[in-house]
Amino acid sequence: MRYTIPAFKALLVTGVILSSFYTGLAADKGNSSCLAKAGGVEFLYKPEETNRENPNGKTSNNNLVPVFSNEDYAWRIDKLNEASPIQLDFNDIVKRYIDVYSVRHRDKTARILGLSEIYFPIFEEYLDKYGLPLELKYIAVIESALNPKAKSRSGATGLWQFMFHASRMFDLKINSYVDERMDPVKSTDAACKYLQYLYRIFGDWQLTIAAYNGGPGVVRDAIKASGGKTNFWDIAAFLPEQTRKYLPAFIAVNYVMNYNQEHNIIPEHLKFSYLKLSDVEVKKSLSLLNVSKALDISIDDLRRLNPIYKLDFIPQSELPASLTLPVDKVPAFVENESELYAAPQTKVLYHDIERNMSSTRGKKCIVHVVQAGEFFHKIAMKYSCTSDNIKTWNNLRGDILHIGQRLKVWVPVSETSSNAMKDVGMFDLPNVLIQNNSDLKSANKHISMLSN
Repeated sequence: MRYTIPAFKALLVTGVILSSFYTGLAADKGNSSCLAKAGGVEFLYKPEETNRENPNGKTSNNNLVPVFSNEDYAWRIDKLNEASPIQLDFNDIVKRYIDVYSVRHRDKTARILGLSEIYFPIFEEYLDKYGLPLELKYIAVIESALNPKAKSRSGATGLWQFMFHASRMFDLKINSYVDERMDPVKSTDAACKYLQYLYRIFGDWQLTIAAYNGGPGVVRDAIKASGGKTNFWDIAAFLPEQTRKYLPAFIAVNYVMNYNQEHNIIPEHLKFSYLKLSDVEVKKSLSLLNVSKALDISIDDLRRLNPIYKLDFIPQSELPASLTLPVDKVPAFVENESELYAAPQTKVLYHDIERNMSSTRGKKCIVHVVQAGEFFHKIAMKYSCTSDNIKTWNNLRGDILHIGQRLKVWVPVSETSSNAMKDVGMFDLPNVLIQNNSDLKSANKHISMLSN
């Protein structure tokens, strides 16, 4: 590597020494970013990101964003190429996507890096099982930002974003109680089968990645329209916009996930990691709410670890089944297993629901800007609360809203952290856009999978 990690850390120390100067300079310029040099490396100073507190209670210097030349990026991507069968190219659009992940949305990238400690070991195990390049794990970052409950407007769901009908091709069960598209293991197995199928069609990993986004039919049509060319960059102009920009985003994710330290992106510390989790066998119907109470683990944590169970309940019809728990909770589960099976299913009562909706405990306040055609009930439905909740939070009495009016809304913290990455976080820059939520992408994929 051109910049070793120890050397980079030394440069950061120098940056910290100069941070008071940067702060004063930034104060003079309002919220604008500014450039400075420390130890020969140029840094972009972002005052809005100062004094970010890590889980250990110490502040990190995420306001210092290193700036590199195109030669630096090209050199690093060449090093990645040496270890990958997937051709990783560097050009202007790839550079713009690198900026998306490493500058504009570096906090979200930090969270994805934390989540990767849970999901990447699963991805790597199954990619290896099918003889696929391990770098394909980065597709899930683009598809879902590593949120197993991610759901697009068109209904694509899970880490790998399968549509309802397409999931049946890979034996992913979906019913009123379970959705295996949200199962990290089963959905990964399905994604590997699909990627393997696509590679057998094209024999080229760049085209395979494009086809995962748009479907094999879309890529075939582009090859035909280009006069038979099979290089991705030669057929890119004939691809839909989402598919055309999918490969550059994949290359950028590959880069940032491997060079996050050079960009001073510190992985967000999360409560769980792959090695601290274990599956237990469920032998009878089981309520997750009862498990939560008996094992002293929050229901939100149980849901994050077991996104497959839609109603917080494992019915008899779904047995045999498994439940993912923190390793330190497994002995308590085994000890209380009989009592857990015997306990009646906990029902959520109306008054409990009402109290939870109105409470701000464990929630985060966000601001909703009223748009044309919106009214209280419509806004309440969007945020899973009531009209009365919104009125109470904003000290309002009447039913009249005005366009542009700003309303305080309290939502669960889990929603603000995971859904933000999926809906507005990673791909919302002009001219650097992947709308993997779009109906077009999902419809193309579904139709192409069924017709090829």
